Amino acid sequence: MFKVLALYQFRSVKNPNQVVAMIKSAAPSDVCGTLIVAHEGINGTIAGSEASMNVMLDVLNTLGFDQMEYKFSHAIEKPFLRFKVLEKKEIVTIGCDANPCSVVGTYVAPKDWNDLITQPDVLVIDTRNDYEYALGTFSGAVNPNTECFRDFPKYVASIDRKQFKRVAMFCTGGIRCEKASSYMLSEGFEEVYHLKGGILKYLEEVDRSHSLWEGACFVFDRRVALGHQLEITGHKLCFACRHVLSPKDRLVDYQEGVHCRYCINNLTALRRARCIERQKQTEIAQSQDKQHIGA
Repeated sequence: MFKVLALYQFRSVKNPNQVVAMIKSAAPSDVCGTLIVAHEGINGTIAGSEASMNVMLDVLNTLGFDQMEYKFSHAIEKPFLRFKVLEKKEIVTIGCDANPCSVVGTYVAPKDWNDLITQPDVLVIDTRNDYEYALGTFSGAVNPNTECFRDFPKYVASIDRKQFKRVAMFCTGGIRCEKASSYMLSEGFEEVYHLKGGILKYLEEVDRSHSLWEGACFVFDRRVALGHQLEITGHKLCFACRHVLSPKDRLVDYQEGVHCRYCINNLTALRRARCIERQKQTEIAQSQDKQHIGA
């Protein structure tokens, strides 16, 4: 069993490269996942033993990330192949002026979220990408039809400000909607709210019987998707086309590691052969209790 730690904090960082080096040197050997450090803060998801995750929290607190938004979940299998700590320009890329270190919208606790998003004058925006929205979202939420977070400012420009005076936003763990709130405030929106801790915190804390969440929540690791109480839903990614597949999807035209119902008629002979060979090598590695590097 692996303990999974998702975290972020917007905070001014003078020397991101030094922070990266210090994290790498202090991390226990069993830690996997990715952390991104930038002048605006830190973001990432890592996993390992419970003891290692506690060590990582202590390390990051010592480095000044003592107000992190973080949450724990679990994975039966190792959710990431390796451990990476990267320096980038942004910890979540929106590609325009937004400064969450100085101003963000109003945080809304999961227990108060339902009351806010059911108000008729509130525009509820899912700040995630279109494939994430397709897998699950909150009842009544708007899909901005973005392929990546950089597309979000274009959607904001299309909002009818006369119709909606209040805006409520959410994302997987809270980082994208927090940065989006900073951007929208800079664009002149006055009442901007965002779900503290994101969808994952809501699914963890709000009882299923009172939940307004519909479907599953996509996560960027080998678990693929989580449901209420952060249970693993059984979704998989097709290796060939990266389409998210439910257990029902895999009943038709699905071959593990090779194709799914969405790409079976579009694969070239060369691509199919490569997928078959990769899957063969993966199964050999598994039979030897090893991790295939491309799995």
